[in-house]
Amino acid sequence: MGTLGNPKSTLEIINKYEFAFQKKFGQNFLIDSNIVEKIVRDAGVTKDDFVLEIGPGIGTMTQYLCESAREVVAVEIDTKLIPILKDTLGAYNNVSVINEDILKVDIKKLAEERNGGRPIKVVANLPYYITTPIIMGLFESHVPIDSITIMVQKEVADRMQVGPGTKDYGALSLAVQYYAKPQILINVPPTCFMPKPNVGSAVIKLQRYDNPPVTVKNEKLMFDIIRASFNQRRKTLQNGLNNAPNINYSKEQIVTAIEKLGVVATVRGEALTLEQFAKLSDILYEMK
Repeated sequence: MGTLGNPKSTLEIINKYEFAFQKKFGQNFLIDSNIVEKIVRDAGVTKDDFVLEIGPGIGTMTQYLCESAREVVAVEIDTKLIPILKDTLGAYNNVSVINEDILKVDIKKLAEERNGGRPIKVVANLPYYITTPIIMGLFESHVPIDSITIMVQKEVADRMQVGPGTKDYGALSLAVQYYAKPQILINVPPTCFMPKPNVGSAVIKLQRYDNPPVTVKNEKLMFDIIRASFNQRRKTLQNGLNNAPNINYSKEQIVTAIEKLGVVATVRGEALTLEQFAKLSDILYEMK
């Protein structure tokens, strides 16, 4: 088992199938079995679990997930990897591979059909360019999720867990922290991948909250406000909201709401906490 988590066997498979790495899919395969084992262990995968794996690649982590989980569904966008996965996962009868873009998959339906609607665990080694849309998509579509354990670019992992006033703080930090408790588990150097990425990576676990840490009357409005206030980072919160096409409030209403929040008019979005964004969105929501 776990025959793939090393450079030699990874190369053998790649050569056998004459596989060419695709830049557009951001493909970097893990070649360190210790790290693969740790990810699966830290994700807390047990025989009760249904696991959704995003971007299985040649199936390195998938093999370990199959050993630990009740059932695994792996979603792979690259058609050229499908015959390879058939080969590397041939020994397992608890896995199915879907050749599709994860953003087009009805994950809610998957959870219904394969896990009786109970929360699923998501595990992924995500290509860097698509991390944010995938994570936001998983949370905002209210898919039943227990946790998301993902390998991402180190700076993206940092961004998910920082607070106000730091340069990495932004819409992603707030969204992640509204839905889940983030915890960086390990930092992973470029040498653990083939081909080697130019940047360090980190594994972060997002443990879904039963209830968000703040209550808000209109979640969508709050996230529209958050996005608008970070779209133009150098602008004041007031100007950011004024210039946003999907914030349908007058300048006066926006000024009044910011005053009601009790912060200075020149405040920037990056100074506000999640609680303050929730409060601001409730103030605006009640004006309508």
